[in-house]
Amino acid sequence: MAARSSSIPRRALLYVPASSPRMLTKSLGLSSDNITYDLEDSVTPTAKPTARTALREHLTNLSSRPPSISELAIRINAISTPYALDDLTTLAPLPNLDAIVIPKVNSASDLTFATDALRHLAPSRHCDSSPNPIKIIALIESARAIVDLREICASSPFLSGLIFAAEDFALDLSLTRTPSLNEFLYARSAIVTAARAANLPSTIDLVCTSYKGGEGLARLEEECEGGKALGFNGKQCIHPSQVDTVQRLFAPSEKEVEWAVRITIADEKAAAVGRGAWTLDGAMIDAPVAGKAKAIVEKAQKCGFDVDDLREKWKDQEPE
Repeated sequence: MAARSSSIPRRALLYVPASSPRMLTKSLGLSSDNITYDLEDSVTPTAKPTARTALREHLTNLSSRPPSISELAIRINAISTPYALDDLTTLAPLPNLDAIVIPKVNSASDLTFATDALRHLAPSRHCDSSPNPIKIIALIESARAIVDLREICASSPFLSGLIFAAEDFALDLSLTRTPSLNEFLYARSAIVTAARAANLPSTIDLVCTSYKGGEGLARLEEECEGGKALGFNGKQCIHPSQVDTVQRLFAPSEKEVEWAVRITIADEKAAAVGRGAWTLDGAMIDAPVAGKAKAIVEKAQKCGFDVDDLREKWKDQEPE
Protein backbone atom coordinates (compact mmCIF):
# COMPACT_ATOMS: atom_id res chain seq x y z
CA MET A 1 0.00 0.00 0.00
CA ALA A 2 1.30 3.46 -0.88
CA ALA A 3 2.29 5.93 1.78
CA ARG A 4 -0.51 8.13 3.00
CA SER A 5 -0.67 11.60 1.52
CA SER A 6 0.07 14.54 3.78
CA SER A 7 -2.84 16.61 4.94
CA ILE A 8 -3.60 20.05 6.21
CA PRO A 9 -4.57 20.25 9.89
CA ARG A 10 -8.34 20.00 9.54
CA ARG A 11 -9.50 21.81 12.64
CA ALA A 12 -12.84 23.00 11.26
CA LEU A 13 -14.81 20.96 8.71
CA LEU A 14 -17.75 23.14 7.64
CA TYR A 15 -20.74 21.60 5.86
CA VAL A 16 -22.43 23.64 3.12
CA PRO A 17 -25.67 22.35 1.52
CA ALA A 18 -25.09 21.64 -2.14
CA SER A 19 -28.79 22.21 -2.81
CA SER A 20 -28.55 25.94 -2.03
CA PRO A 21 -27.15 28.11 -4.88
CA ARG A 22 -26.91 31.03 -2.46
CA MET A 23 -24.81 29.01 0.00
CA LEU A 24 -22.58 27.68 -2.79
CA THR A 25 -21.75 31.26 -3.79
CA LYS A 26 -21.46 32.49 -0.20
CA SER A 27 -19.12 29.62 0.73
CA LEU A 28 -16.32 31.08 -1.37
CA GLY A 29 -16.09 34.06 0.97
CA LEU A 30 -15.81 31.94 4.13
CA SER A 31 -12.60 31.10 5.99
CA SER A 32 -12.16 27.49 7.06
CA ASP A 33 -9.63 24.68 6.99
CA ASN A 34 -12.20 22.66 5.07
CA ILE A 35 -15.43 23.38 3.22
CA THR A 36 -17.48 20.23 2.56
CA TYR A 37 -20.34 20.56 0.11
CA ASP A 38 -23.04 18.17 1.26
CA LEU A 39 -24.97 15.98 -1.17
CA GLU A 40 -26.24 13.61 1.52
CA ASP A 41 -28.41 14.60 4.47
CA SER A 42 -29.15 18.18 3.39
CA VAL A 43 -30.45 17.13 -0.04
CA THR A 44 -33.73 15.27 -0.55
CA PRO A 45 -33.72 12.26 -2.92
CA THR A 46 -35.63 14.08 -5.64
CA ALA A 47 -33.27 17.06 -5.50
CA LYS A 48 -30.01 15.08 -5.64
CA PRO A 49 -29.52 15.16 -9.46
CA THR A 50 -30.07 18.92 -9.57
CA ALA A 51 -27.77 19.54 -6.59
CA ARG A 52 -25.07 17.31 -8.10
CA THR A 53 -25.18 19.22 -11.39
CA ALA A 54 -25.15 22.59 -9.64
CA LEU A 55 -22.16 21.55 -7.53
CA ARG A 56 -20.25 20.39 -10.61
CA GLU A 57 -20.90 23.74 -12.28
CA HIS A 58 -19.86 25.60 -9.11
CA LEU A 59 -16.55 23.73 -8.81
CA THR A 60 -15.84 23.81 -12.55
CA ASN A 61 -16.15 27.59 -12.63
CA LEU A 62 -13.49 28.03 -9.93
CA SER A 63 -10.19 29.12 -11.40
CA SER A 64 -8.53 28.22 -8.11
CA ARG A 65 -9.37 27.48 -4.51
CA PRO A 66 -10.03 30.68 -2.50
CA PRO A 67 -7.03 31.52 -0.28
CA SER A 68 -9.25 31.57 2.82
CA ILE A 69 -10.14 27.88 2.31
CA SER A 70 -7.46 25.21 2.71
CA GLU A 71 -9.45 22.27 1.36
CA LEU A 72 -12.55 21.79 -0.79
CA ALA A 73 -14.45 18.54 -0.29
CA ILE A 74 -17.77 16.95 -1.11
CA ARG A 75 -19.84 14.63 1.05
CA ILE A 76 -21.26 12.11 -1.37
CA ASN A 77 -24.12 9.77 -0.58
CA ALA A 78 -23.40 6.48 1.17
CA ILE A 79 -21.83 3.76 -0.97
CA SER A 80 -24.85 1.55 -0.22
CA THR A 81 -27.22 4.01 -1.94
CA PRO A 82 -27.99 4.28 -5.68
CA TYR A 83 -26.60 7.84 -5.68
CA ALA A 84 -22.96 7.29 -4.72
CA LEU A 85 -21.61 6.18 -8.09
CA ASP A 86 -23.31 9.08 -9.86
CA ASP A 87 -21.79 11.47 -7.30
CA LEU A 88 -18.31 10.07 -7.91
CA THR A 89 -18.67 9.90 -11.69
CA THR A 90 -19.85 13.50 -11.90
CA LEU A 91 -17.48 15.12 -9.42
CA ALA A 92 -14.30 13.04 -8.96
CA PRO A 93 -12.68 14.24 -12.23
CA LEU A 94 -12.83 17.92 -11.18
CA PRO A 95 -9.34 19.41 -10.63
CA ASN A 96 -10.40 21.69 -7.76
CA LEU A 97 -11.65 18.82 -5.60
CA ASP A 98 -9.32 18.01 -2.70
CA ALA A 99 -11.25 15.40 -0.72
CA ILE A 100 -14.33 13.20 -0.64
CA VAL A 101 -16.22 12.61 2.60
CA ILE A 102 -17.90 9.21 2.57
CA PRO A 103 -20.81 8.80 5.00
CA LYS A 104 -21.99 5.64 6.72
CA VAL A 105 -18.78 3.70 6.21
CA ASN A 106 -19.60 0.33 7.73
CA SER A 107 -16.76 -1.80 6.42
CA ALA A 108 -13.51 -1.72 4.49
CA SER A 109 -15.39 -2.64 1.32
CA ASP A 110 -17.01 0.81 1.22
CA LEU A 111 -13.61 2.48 0.96
CA THR A 112 -12.27 -0.15 -1.42
CA PHE A 113 -15.15 0.68 -3.78
CA ALA A 114 -14.46 4.41 -3.51
CA THR A 115 -10.72 3.90 -4.04
CA ASP A 116 -11.27 1.81 -7.18
CA ALA A 117 -13.72 4.41 -8.48
CA LEU A 118 -11.25 7.27 -7.94
CA ARG A 119 -8.49 5.36 -9.71
CA HIS A 120 -10.79 4.81 -12.68
CA LEU A 121 -12.40 8.26 -12.78
CA ALA A 122 -9.32 10.38 -12.01
CA PRO A 123 -6.38 8.14 -12.96
CA SER A 124 -3.79 10.92 -13.28
CA ARG A 125 -4.31 11.85 -9.64
CA HIS A 126 -4.30 8.30 -8.30
CA CYS A 127 -1.26 6.68 -9.88
CA ASP A 128 1.66 5.74 -7.64
CA SER A 129 3.64 8.86 -8.60
CA SER A 130 0.84 11.39 -8.06
CA PRO A 131 1.65 13.97 -5.34
CA ASN A 132 -1.93 15.23 -5.06
CA PRO A 133 -4.55 12.45 -4.92
CA ILE A 134 -8.12 13.15 -3.91
CA LYS A 135 -8.18 12.29 -0.22
CA ILE A 136 -10.88 10.19 1.42
CA ILE A 137 -12.40 11.05 4.79
CA ALA A 138 -14.63 8.38 6.34
CA LEU A 139 -17.66 9.06 8.52
CA ILE A 140 -17.96 6.50 11.33
CA GLU A 141 -21.63 6.20 12.27
CA SER A 142 -22.41 2.68 13.50
CA ALA A 143 -21.50 -0.08 15.92
CA ARG A 144 -20.32 -2.21 13.01
CA ALA A 145 -17.92 0.53 11.91
CA ILE A 146 -16.45 0.83 15.41
CA VAL A 147 -15.84 -2.92 15.52
CA ASP A 148 -14.20 -2.85 12.06
CA LEU A 149 -12.06 0.27 12.55
CA ARG A 150 -8.75 -1.49 12.03
CA GLU A 151 -9.82 -2.91 8.67
CA ILE A 152 -11.38 0.40 7.61
CA CYS A 153 -8.19 2.32 8.40
CA ALA A 154 -6.12 -0.10 6.31
CA SER A 155 -8.47 -0.21 3.32
CA SER A 156 -7.27 2.74 1.20
CA PRO A 157 -3.98 4.60 0.67
CA PHE A 158 -6.05 7.74 0.08
CA LEU A 159 -7.75 7.65 3.48
CA SER A 160 -6.63 10.72 5.43
CA GLY A 161 -9.11 10.98 8.28
CA LEU A 162 -12.05 9.68 10.31
CA ILE A 163 -15.12 11.63 11.40
CA PHE A 164 -17.43 10.66 14.24
CA ALA A 165 -21.14 11.08 13.40
CA ALA A 166 -22.82 11.10 16.80
CA GLU A 167 -26.46 11.38 15.77
CA ASP A 168 -26.48 8.35 13.49
CA PHE A 169 -24.38 6.40 15.99
CA ALA A 170 -26.92 7.23 18.71
CA LEU A 171 -29.70 6.05 16.41
CA ASP A 172 -27.90 2.78 15.69
CA LEU A 173 -27.42 2.03 19.40
CA SER A 174 -30.69 3.59 20.62
CA LEU A 175 -28.75 6.09 22.73
CA THR A 176 -29.90 9.46 24.00
CA ARG A 177 -27.36 12.24 23.52
CA THR A 178 -26.64 14.11 26.76
CA PRO A 179 -24.60 17.29 27.38
CA SER A 180 -21.84 15.25 29.03
CA LEU A 181 -21.39 13.11 25.87
CA ASN A 182 -20.41 10.22 28.16
CA GLU A 183 -22.49 7.82 26.09
CA PHE A 184 -20.04 8.35 23.20
CA LEU A 185 -16.81 7.98 25.17
CA TYR A 186 -15.98 4.46 24.00
CA ALA A 187 -16.69 5.18 20.33
CA ARG A 188 -14.79 8.48 20.31
CA SER A 189 -11.78 6.97 22.04
CA ALA A 190 -11.81 4.01 19.64
CA ILE A 191 -11.82 6.35 16.64
CA VAL A 192 -8.87 8.50 17.73
CA THR A 193 -6.89 5.42 18.80
CA ALA A 194 -7.47 3.61 15.50
CA ALA A 195 -6.65 6.71 13.46
CA ARG A 196 -3.41 7.27 15.37
CA ALA A 197 -2.40 3.63 15.00
CA ALA A 198 -2.96 3.91 11.24
CA ASN A 199 -1.10 7.23 11.04
CA LEU A 200 -4.12 9.12 9.73
CA PRO A 201 -3.59 12.88 9.99
CA SER A 202 -7.20 13.87 10.80
CA THR A 203 -9.69 12.86 13.47
CA ILE A 204 -12.81 15.03 13.37
CA ASP A 205 -15.19 15.09 16.33
CA LEU A 206 -18.98 15.22 16.47
CA VAL A 207 -21.16 18.18 15.50
CA CYS A 208 -22.17 20.64 18.19
CA THR A 209 -25.86 21.15 17.52
CA SER A 210 -26.00 24.32 19.68
CA TYR A 211 -24.62 27.40 17.98
CA LYS A 212 -26.83 30.38 18.83
CA GLY A 213 -26.18 32.90 21.59
CA GLY A 214 -23.99 32.69 24.65
CA GLU A 215 -25.26 29.27 25.68
CA GLY A 216 -24.50 27.80 22.26
CA LEU A 217 -21.00 29.26 22.27
CA ALA A 218 -20.32 27.91 25.76
CA ARG A 219 -21.47 24.44 24.69
CA LEU A 220 -19.30 24.59 21.59
CA GLU A 221 -16.22 25.60 23.59
CA GLU A 222 -16.86 22.82 26.12
CA GLU A 223 -17.20 20.22 23.36
CA CYS A 224 -14.04 21.45 21.61
CA GLU A 225 -12.02 21.22 24.81
CA GLY A 226 -13.40 17.75 25.54
CA GLY A 227 -12.73 16.50 22.02
CA LYS A 228 -9.19 17.86 22.01
CA ALA A 229 -8.55 16.17 25.38
CA LEU A 230 -9.63 12.83 23.86
CA GLY A 231 -7.21 13.21 20.95
CA PHE A 232 -9.37 14.70 18.19
CA ASN A 233 -7.70 17.42 16.16
CA GLY A 234 -10.79 18.94 14.59
CA LYS A 235 -14.56 19.27 14.70
CA GLN A 236 -17.48 19.31 12.28
CA CYS A 237 -19.28 22.64 11.92
CA ILE A 238 -22.84 23.17 10.71
CA HIS A 239 -22.78 26.98 10.80
CA PRO A 240 -20.07 29.50 9.80
CA SER A 241 -20.31 31.11 13.24
CA GLN A 242 -18.76 27.96 14.74
CA VAL A 243 -15.59 28.00 12.63
CA ASP A 244 -13.53 30.65 14.44
CA THR A 245 -14.09 29.02 17.82
CA VAL A 246 -13.25 25.55 16.53
CA GLN A 247 -10.09 26.70 14.74
CA ARG A 248 -8.92 28.62 17.79
CA LEU A 249 -9.52 25.85 20.31
CA PHE A 250 -8.06 23.05 18.20
CA ALA A 251 -4.91 25.04 17.49
CA PRO A 252 -2.11 25.14 20.08
CA SER A 253 -2.32 28.13 22.41
CA GLU A 254 0.41 30.77 22.37
CA LYS A 255 1.58 29.50 25.74
CA GLU A 256 1.78 25.90 24.46
CA VAL A 257 3.75 26.94 21.39
CA GLU A 258 6.24 29.00 23.37
CA TRP A 259 6.76 26.10 25.80
CA ALA A 260 7.26 23.71 22.88
CA VAL A 261 9.78 25.98 21.16
CA ARG A 262 11.79 26.28 24.38
CA ILE A 263 11.79 22.50 24.76
CA THR A 264 12.91 21.85 21.18
CA ILE A 265 15.77 24.37 21.37
CA ALA A 266 17.01 23.05 24.69
CA ASP A 267 16.60 19.44 23.55
CA GLU A 268 18.75 20.06 20.50
CA LYS A 269 21.49 21.39 22.78
CA ALA A 270 21.09 18.51 25.22
CA ALA A 271 21.31 15.95 22.40
CA ALA A 272 24.49 17.58 21.10
CA VAL A 273 26.26 16.76 24.39
CA GLY A 274 24.69 13.33 24.83
CA ARG A 275 22.06 14.17 27.45
CA GLY A 276 18.93 12.05 27.08
CA ALA A 277 17.04 13.58 30.01
CA TRP A 278 17.27 17.03 31.51
CA THR A 279 15.08 19.62 33.24
CA LEU A 280 13.32 22.83 32.33
CA ASP A 281 11.60 25.06 34.88
CA GLY A 282 12.13 22.34 37.45
CA ALA A 283 10.37 19.62 35.40
CA MET A 284 12.09 16.58 33.90
CA ILE A 285 12.21 16.50 30.11
CA ASP A 286 12.77 13.16 28.38
CA ALA A 287 12.17 11.74 24.91
CA PRO A 288 8.32 11.54 25.08
CA VAL A 289 8.06 15.14 26.31
CA ALA A 290 10.49 16.35 23.65
CA GLY A 291 8.53 14.43 21.02
CA LYS A 292 5.29 16.09 22.10
CA ALA A 293 6.96 19.50 21.91
CA LYS A 294 8.17 18.85 18.37
CA ALA A 295 4.65 17.80 17.34
CA ILE A 296 3.19 21.01 18.79
CA VAL A 297 5.77 23.10 16.92
CA GLU A 298 4.95 21.33 13.67
CA LYS A 299 1.21 21.86 14.13
CA ALA A 300 1.77 25.50 15.14
CA GLN A 301 3.58 26.12 11.86
CA LYS A 302 0.67 24.66 9.89
CA CYS A 303 -1.74 26.82 11.90
CA GLY A 304 0.11 30.02 11.02
CA PHE A 305 2.24 30.68 14.11
CA ASP A 306 5.52 32.54 13.56
CA VAL A 307 7.72 29.79 14.94
CA ASP A 308 10.90 31.33 13.52
CA ASP A 309 10.29 34.47 15.57
CA LEU A 310 9.84 32.38 18.74
CA ARG A 311 13.01 30.41 18.00
CA GLU A 312 14.91 33.67 17.72
CA LYS A 313 13.40 34.88 21.00
CA TRP A 314 14.46 31.68 22.84
CA LYS A 315 17.68 30.88 20.96
CA ASP A 316 19.68 31.07 24.21
CA GLN A 317 17.47 28.56 26.04
CA GLU A 318 19.65 25.92 27.71
CA PRO A 319 18.75 22.56 29.28
CA GLU A 320 18.94 22.81 33.04
